[in-house]
Amino acid sequence: MKKIDWYILRKFIGTFIYSLMILLVISVVIDITEKIDDFMNHNLSFGFVLMNYYIGFIPHIAALLFPLFIFISVIFFTSKMAYRTEIVAILSAGVSFRRFLRPYWVGATLFAAILWAANQWVVPAANRIRTSFENKYVSAPKDAATLRDKTIRVDTATYITFGYYDPNFRNGSDFNMKRVQGQKVIYSLRAERVTWDSTAGKWKLEYLSERTIDGLKEKLTTRNDSMLKIPLHPSELIEEKNKQEAMTTPELNAFLEREELRGAEGLSVYYVEKYRRTSAAVAVIILVLIGAIISSKKVRGGSGLHLAIGIVISATYILFMQFSTVFATKSNLDPLLAAWIPNFVFAGLAFYLYLRAPK
Repeated sequence: MKKIDWYILRKFIGTFIYSLMILLVISVVIDITEKIDDFMNHNLSFGFVLMNYYIGFIPHIAALLFPLFIFISVIFFTSKMAYRTEIVAILSAGVSFRRFLRPYWVGATLFAAILWAANQWVVPAANRIRTSFENKYVSAPKDAATLRDKTIRVDTATYITFGYYDPNFRNGSDFNMKRVQGQKVIYSLRAERVTWDSTAGKWKLEYLSERTIDGLKEKLTTRNDSMLKIPLHPSELIEEKNKQEAMTTPELNAFLEREELRGAEGLSVYYVEKYRRTSAAVAVIILVLIGAIISSKKVRGGSGLHLAIGIVISATYILFMQFSTVFATKSNLDPLLAAWIPNFVFAGLAFYLYLRAPK
């Protein structure tokens, strides 16, 4: 890293932080105007809202728009350098275009690492704070829908079926549990009523019968009530909106492993979120290179033309991401491929622009 590299890197970091602060202030102001009535209806003070909502909202919106903030920042300061003929002077001094891009690589890698780490742990924790506040003060969640004939696999050999279950009161009826060995049922339990006991952390069963099967031998036992401890919490029977955003990556991996074991369906949205956390960090590097390449050439339109091109590319990137996500969650597109399609497309664009760039 030479002096010119540090010069470019300082401009890169400074412009990004400045633009990020401005856009975050704008985002917070817009959000306040939308939710001010909810805050006033609950008599919430500014300090309370700041510490219990915006401390989670700001990391969420920053991570969401992080690659685009980076992209616009790179275009802005690089086009100003080109307009002042600084880049022409650098290349005329014998510096290759590939060498000129070194500080951009360094800055992009630094910011990509920050975003990757934030997506794994910091942003999910912030989303947990944000969604908890919104559910309580902004949009109170509706009563969860009752479940009928809901079957869940709780471990490798145990299957549970709720004939009827009300998540709001945490009770149900026509409860069945079976344990399977190979292709044979070795244990069966049936209860007329089931209720979650939050104090004991167990399910209370009423009017139950147990059947143990050993080849041709069967043993039947009946009881009025009993407590059952199984790895199933009532919260797992409720489908929460954007639940995946509030889980750290270790929690998300554990959740996917548990749901796969249970044979759950509709997990594509969780896998897309898992893969997106890494692909978004890689997108930072790709967008930085595209921004540096297209804005390093001095044009008659100046910074305005470069920013216009940048906005078009940004909108196209968002469009690609939305399309691929919809196809993954609503169709049969592989979630890994859905999270990485925009990066593949724009990496090809970056390579093409690099080949066409004046050396």
